[in-house]
Amino acid sequence: MADIKEINEKIQRESSFVDLLNLEMEKVIVGQKYMVERLLVGLLANGHILLEGVPGLAKTLAIKTLASTIDASFNRIQFTPDLLPADLIGTMIYNQKKEEFTVRRGPIFANFILADEINRAPAKVQSALLEAMQERQVTISEVTYPLPEPFLVLATQNPIEQEGTYVLPEAQVDRFMLKVVIHYPQKSDEQKIVQQNLASEFPRPNHVLKPADILKARDAVKMVYMDEKIEKYILDIVFATRFPKEYRMDKYSSMISYGGSPRASISLAFAAKAYAFIKRRGYVIPEDVRAICHDVLRHRIGLTYEAEAENISTEHIITEILNTIEVP
Repeated sequence: MADIKEINEKIQRESSFVDLLNLEMEKVIVGQKYMVERLLVGLLANGHILLEGVPGLAKTLAIKTLASTIDASFNRIQFTPDLLPADLIGTMIYNQKKEEFTVRRGPIFANFILADEINRAPAKVQSALLEAMQERQVTISEVTYPLPEPFLVLATQNPIEQEGTYVLPEAQVDRFMLKVVIHYPQKSDEQKIVQQNLASEFPRPNHVLKPADILKARDAVKMVYMDEKIEKYILDIVFATRFPKEYRMDKYSSMISYGGSPRASISLAFAAKAYAFIKRRGYVIPEDVRAICHDVLRHRIGLTYEAEAENISTEHIITEILNTIEVP
């Protein structure tokens, strides 16, 4: 227990910036604490985030504000059907004076990338983004270039309008650590949003961190203690998405076409550690796993036609799994 106490004290020191970061975010983002918290989890766990919500819920503003508080480079890329891989990663340009080809780097070379309406771009662009997300590098004309650290892709998609969109392949969706579904703000929060936008000057966040501070915090997140019982709990949750019969959930075996991959287990463990870090704790408790579970698994479970016919969603299945599996 002495070791855990030592880790706990260290994590409390290392996570002191979290409250400061939240204060700066709250200056600009009103009433979306859930989204802001998930952005921090993704940032600290080195995982990309897929944000889903109707237009106007401050998805772009939240990402831009987070980049401002960290004094990091930020690029917004609007995904459209005519976008080419070169528009994303860059290309070779012929220099007439030097009589040689030089590399012109694309907007992907930044710490924070906002891929706006990601499902509007065709497969070639998605595959270029996939390499950047997974390998943290891009290849331009046979030469590989590393991307800056920290590197975080925050993609948005609009769940309403499906005309002119491409369904993201499972392999790419699985690369996102979290899929965060954002809802409308409360009436009192929306009143504050209106007042904020009508004011003579819109609030601006201050730079409170450097990119190097985030890399240091990520090392601290890895130090957060996770007991073997919690590891087994995470594995039970993920295995229940694959083999529901083994967990007394026979009803759902015909409703799940595929469950979470090993990447789901890794992401859930990492996200739980990051969540504990944000709560300024040096150890993971089952509530950390449960709090982040829907965001990690909702895009990793495939549903059959039978589930759709019965109006069963992945949210419902995850809730049932959490209610069925014994908490350590």
